[in-house]
Amino acid sequence: MAVSGFVAAVVLVAVVGCGEPAEPQRPTGESTPATTEAVDAVAVAPTRPAFSETALAGETLFNANCALCHGENAAGTTQGPTLIDRIYHPGHHSDFSFRRAVAQGVRQHHWTFGDMAPVATVSADEVEQIICYVRELQRQNGIFEGDDFATVC
Repeated sequence: MAVSGFVAAVVLVAVVGCGEPAEPQRPTGESTPATTEAVDAVAVAPTRPAFSETALAGETLFNANCALCHGENAAGTTQGPTLIDRIYHPGHHSDFSFRRAVAQGVRQHHWTFGDMAPVATVSADEVEQIICYVRELQRQNGIFEGDDFATVC
């Protein structure tokens, strides 16, 4: 599914790194200004849930592999977007999209930070733990509720 591939790509980018920064520019015609503003902005510190064991392991992996660009608690930085945004809702970016992002990288499309490079140093099992961490953060912060969407945790 195309949406699933996109989510995996986003997760991959988050896990692997932020790639080479590009000149800041607004996407043309792809996103509404509200969506673009939300993804470009560095978010306020998200509310942290009581994480599952899998998500706690994912947090450690996220901090080691993704936080440089995606920030502490996936809140974003000036080098990469927050993942605590509706654009990364599992109905728009599935877990598969995150997997694909890590494995193949992602071309800049919802953000102005440049392309995300693949993250070859993160194993498939580690990606699953990172996805669990991000999804639990998203749930806690109102991106989606309960088990409305199939995710890894």
